[in-house]
Amino acid sequence: MPRLCFLRAGGPWSVEDILTDEDEQDRVPLHRLRLLGESEELRALLLNPHLRQLLQTLDQAEDKSSLMKKYMQEPLFVEFADCCLGIVEPPEKEKENVLPE
Repeated sequence: MPRLCFLRAGGPWSVEDILTDEDEQDRVPLHRLRLLGESEELRALLLNPHLRQLLQTLDQAEDKSSLMKKYMQEPLFVEFADCCLGIVEPPEKEKENVLPE
């Protein structure tokens, strides 16, 4: 599987450099992440300037966890999160047919 690499001041780093074993269960396969870019529903949501501002503020926040809890009370953000999860998480019927790794 291709590795995502990012640049940092000390040189390149990869997703594997920041994930712990506990985080591994929450990892989304790259092919599923690519589906986000193909979703017309997600693109339509991202046209909303209010949602874009929420995402930009979240991206720049020091305490992302607290802000995420606050944003999960915002219907627009919840709609965005549900849309993303619906794309990257297979439906229950599809999950039944997939063996755990």
